[in-house]
Amino acid sequence: MTKRIKYVGLDVHKNSISIAIADQERDSEVRFHGCIENKMNQLDKFIRKLVSQGFELRCVYEAGPCGYYIYRHLTGNGIDCTVVAPSLIPRKSGIRLKNDRRDSITLARNHRAGELTAVYVPSSEDEALRDLVRARKDAQNAHRSAKQQLGAFLLRHNIVFSGRSKWSKAHFNWLADITMPHPAQQITLQEYIDAIHNCRERVDRLTEQIRHQAKQSGLAELIKVLQALRGVSLIVAATLAVELGDFTRFKRPGQLMAFVGLVPSEHSSGETVKRGSITKTGNGHVRKALIEAAQAYRLPARKSRAILKRQKEVPESIRKISWKAQCRLCGRFARLTARGKKSNVVKTAIARELTGFIWAIAHELPQAA
Repeated sequence: MTKRIKYVGLDVHKNSISIAIADQERDSEVRFHGCIENKMNQLDKFIRKLVSQGFELRCVYEAGPCGYYIYRHLTGNGIDCTVVAPSLIPRKSGIRLKNDRRDSITLARNHRAGELTAVYVPSSEDEALRDLVRARKDAQNAHRSAKQQLGAFLLRHNIVFSGRSKWSKAHFNWLADITMPHPAQQITLQEYIDAIHNCRERVDRLTEQIRHQAKQSGLAELIKVLQALRGVSLIVAATLAVELGDFTRFKRPGQLMAFVGLVPSEHSSGETVKRGSITKTGNGHVRKALIEAAQAYRLPARKSRAILKRQKEVPESIRKISWKAQCRLCGRFARLTARGKKSNVVKTAIARELTGFIWAIAHELPQAA
């Protein structure tokens, strides 16, 4: 006997979960069950009640700050669960009412209709490495902020460095020789300098940990082969691997380009074709990493010592893709620049094409075949 299906919409918050239930029949009304505490024993009690009545459950909730612990808990107990992208949930225009009750009902109804887009849920191990990579990015942001704060402090007091390069050894020697007119200002200066050193040390510690943890990760092989590309060193490769995970879910390079928001937006109608700036949808961490990597193609194609070292244990087929990428992207960077395109436009175009070569390399791995 086939079990009847019930679709369960979960609107998850830090302290609460709002629940709505939709029956299998499309014409049946979606009903709001109620609100429970965001505790697994409370959720288990609700699930057991429905399962004991002989229903097959298909749960759904939005990806958000609460992470994937509910997904892992439910799937670990044999309950079907899907995490969906909030930005791709269909919304009716003209409705200006939003609350937890309505959100849970919308999730259940759209899940029953098959109109929701699931997100990729990383394994616990991959998510741990992703947290480490994101922590390094946060440390970098703090480092940059500390430099800006020191620069603003010095500018307020008309103290300007006359050397060629900031944050070099000469620059820090110059900072150490500065004498402020008031003791409080001298303490302020020293605290700003110490903050910069502390942030730099934090970034270095996290970088070393990423290097160590990446070798032990299940994504180690993917991270290694991605580094065969110019501009894709350890941090960029690790960012791509942990944020994108399973590349086999992208059947074509264009799907990956669209996923990271590097394709142009479009508003066409009839014979009028109008394309605008990139969509910037999907994973922003990957998009920023790709644009940073694209800057490496501003110089002529060449196999530097660093690239040859990274390619030492990489298959020949991947080396060929890497060299093909260099020849194409370096030439394209030069042509677009010669045509007077703005720097950011050129880097974005190169990043989009680089995404295609990354897709090709990821699909060269045995597990992707």
